[in-house]
Amino acid sequence: MRFALNVPNFGEYGDARLLAGLAHEAEESGWDGFFVWDHIAWEGATHYADPWISLSAIAVETNSIRIGPMVTPLPRRRPWKVAHEAVTLDRLSGGRLTLGVGIGGREREFGFFGEETDARRRAAMLDEGLNILTKMWSGEPFSHVGEHYEIPDARLTPPPIQRPRIPVWVAGTWPRKGPFHRALRWDGYAPVGAAGAPLTPEQVQEMTERASEQRVNDEPFDIRVTGSTRGLSPDEARRMVEKFAEAGTTWWDENLSPSGMSLEEARERVRLGPPDVG
Repeated sequence: MRFALNVPNFGEYGDARLLAGLAHEAEESGWDGFFVWDHIAWEGATHYADPWISLSAIAVETNSIRIGPMVTPLPRRRPWKVAHEAVTLDRLSGGRLTLGVGIGGREREFGFFGEETDARRRAAMLDEGLNILTKMWSGEPFSHVGEHYEIPDARLTPPPIQRPRIPVWVAGTWPRKGPFHRALRWDGYAPVGAAGAPLTPEQVQEMTERASEQRVNDEPFDIRVTGSTRGLSPDEARRMVEKFAEAGTTWWDENLSPSGMSLEEARERVRLGPPDVG
């Protein structure tokens, strides 16, 4: 199991320079990843930092940890623009980008700005957008005609450092079948519990078993679980996280909550490093 931090992009964290410094501290403290939220209209929040610009600053301030947005709602973006940004970030970071994507779970961030609000249509846009990303990352000329996007002739060079492409993790609410089956076609699954409930090791075990049965290839498949060990003793944190590791979790994403935790408390949690799991 590897360990990352799950960091908001607004409020006290809404500053790209601050996020880059925190990521540097995370790397120095033994964390394996630093993932940034992608929100533009969180209820009651102010001081937003664009996640992609922030990730560029993070890439420059770090050397080894994996970085990425967790997650980008691809249906409110133009896939060709995301493809360019992702390649630039992958090359800037030396091949350390993991792209988290989803349909977006906060309706306000769509309707408020005149974007598509229907979840089914956003799901179709996500699938089509991912197809476009893959074609663009190949570095070869291509065209695309679909329900939502049409590209007569395009080519993106240079390609990303990571081959055959940048890893993609797909978000979804467990146990909904659609998002999980979508994730199985890619490189990882970033689940959340229904109605915001925390996931359990038993649920992860079920995900692992289904992935083993339904995946069409033997390539590695990540399951990322977001949780918190805040307030636990080192032994308690180790025991809790070990249960998730035994169930098949490959990444533990320590949540730095935008509420109930001050920035200084979050920094202290970062400096403590990840749980000591053998």
